[in-house]
Amino acid sequence: MRQLVQLFAVILVASLGLMAWTNALNRSAGYAGADTITVFNWGDYIDPELLKEFQEQTGITVIYETFDSNEAMMTKIAQGGTTFDVAMPSEYAVERLMEDGLLVPLDHSKLPNMAHIDPRFMDMSYDPGNVYSVPYFWGTVGILYNPEAFDEPPVSWDALWDPSLRNDILLVDGAREIIGMGLNSLGYSLNDTDEEHLQEALAKLKRLTPNVKAIVGDEIKMLMTGNEASAAVVWSGDAAEIMWENEDLDYVVPEEGSNLWFDSMVIPKTARNIEGAHLFINFMLDPENAARNAEYVGYSTPNATALEMLPEEIREDERFYPGDELIARLEVYENLGKRMLAYYNDLFLEFKMHAK
Repeated sequence: MRQLVQLFAVILVASLGLMAWTNALNRSAGYAGADTITVFNWGDYIDPELLKEFQEQTGITVIYETFDSNEAMMTKIAQGGTTFDVAMPSEYAVERLMEDGLLVPLDHSKLPNMAHIDPRFMDMSYDPGNVYSVPYFWGTVGILYNPEAFDEPPVSWDALWDPSLRNDILLVDGAREIIGMGLNSLGYSLNDTDEEHLQEALAKLKRLTPNVKAIVGDEIKMLMTGNEASAAVVWSGDAAEIMWENEDLDYVVPEEGSNLWFDSMVIPKTARNIEGAHLFINFMLDPENAARNAEYVGYSTPNATALEMLPEEIREDERFYPGDELIARLEVYENLGKRMLAYYNDLFLEFKMHAK
């Protein structure tokens, strides 16, 4: 009898230990409960103080994880191994996630702060009616440059092909951005799916390679701040952040056109705390929080009420809050489908290999 009791005690202790270990593993892997949510976002893309304040106000702990590309984010959500309650994909990724049935429809009644979003940025083509997404940040792709390296501002993409810029240009490590630049420089849409046009863009990009110093990710901020290159193709928010540190630089969106991008907040199908996800999204849409977040991150806020709270030198800077005339020349990335997106990625990989 004593042996049975001892055996039962051992089994009980082992079971309790296994339960504790499983709970800890679930928390670390992002399995959210009523008092936890997991947010999946780009790196350095939120004011960390807001995460603390959300927890203080709601009692909900935020587990924060990051990704470095839409493709990596979509793959991880599709795999379903980790719970994500809120994610911040770009527009074409929102459309792809919708098509794959990987998003939860938003309950607009739980998001009253959506009323503060600029109407220009609602009901976009990638999510009519904002059924699945609400804008988080927006911006453009353009040229960050040192005016001393140019006789006149590089208002055309073609300025980057000038032989005087040999080994002096940095490019963001993004297929849509760089292939899109090549297409725009030829007068084509950055959503072009004509393979002849795409091959023409690749050929032109290969002629740019003598000028390419490096194709990089977040390192582009440090390199441009330190004047390691005379020009860079960057997202507008990165440009604003770099220019804050290096006042000698300027930013321009080329006249041929470029990308008008949006990152949005969505609730993936993996969500375990949909109520908490809505609370978090509404918290981030609060004008005061949105304004603070925009100042911290440096990207353009789609929150019209928050914009009015920003310092005048920020909200009236047309390089980062362009008017309707420039916006009309820009294009939102479309979901090209898996085959064409793979083709873009293959072209970009070929370009990168040629640039080494």
